[in-house]
Amino acid sequence: MTRRAAYLEFEAQTDDAGFVLVRVVEAKGSTPRDQDAWMLVSKQAFFSTIGGGRLELEAIEKARGILDGATASDLALPLGPAIGQCCGGHVTLSFEIIPPARFGEIAAMVEAEDESDPEVWLFGGGHVGRALTRALLLLPVKVHVVETRADELALTPEGATRHLTPLPESLVAGIASGSVIIVLTHDHALDFLIVSAALARDDLAQVGMIGSDTKRATFAHQYIREGGNKTQLSKLICPIGCKIADKRPEAIAATVAAEIIAALADWRDSGSQPAS
Repeated sequence: MTRRAAYLEFEAQTDDAGFVLVRVVEAKGSTPRDQDAWMLVSKQAFFSTIGGGRLELEAIEKARGILDGATASDLALPLGPAIGQCCGGHVTLSFEIIPPARFGEIAAMVEAEDESDPEVWLFGGGHVGRALTRALLLLPVKVHVVETRADELALTPEGATRHLTPLPESLVAGIASGSVIIVLTHDHALDFLIVSAALARDDLAQVGMIGSDTKRATFAHQYIREGGNKTQLSKLICPIGCKIADKRPEAIAATVAAEIIAALADWRDSGSQPAS
């Protein structure tokens, strides 16, 4: 479910009193969320999070008090033993009543966050591809699945964008900068074509391929022989995911999803430079 869809469910539960926008306006030291994190609180429900724990409980209590007529003043909280949290930081929250007339404005803000999510392109919709799709759909990314086989693509979990094409490598050039490309097709020759196209770019957060150390060595030999260079090759993550004993698709997907989120964070924090 997109954040916009979840927001609309929240809005449907909200009465004419509206809701309160709670925003982190200052975060010092170790805090569960950074500055500008926000949540919405109505008398009936809440949407999003500012970090959970006692911090969030106090924010919800204050927000509902505001809806009942209390003053909408800031709340400064040290995250220490006094409130049962040991982060050690300090958070200041602001509170703003949002009446029904402004619900559309908040919906647009939520939708803008959905649209700003980075893209993850999975080339291959087999067992591991489907498990990885399910894992990624829970995360703040837009998932694309590319397949040459219509029957496999039809099994793609709802929520991902599907692409059926006989030439998947032809889609690589049009993928947005900062995206992640993960290659896990049923055909090693096809893997080579897709990865080669991806490595020709220098603006992707990650290029990964499922396989083994042997598969990587075979790929590297062919890649260099056909004109690729070692600098480009160094961008390839293969095998993807942690080396664990459990080879079930869901277990593999969990480690790959974590690796993808880390790569996207590295890309963002490094100022949109290729992750290595």
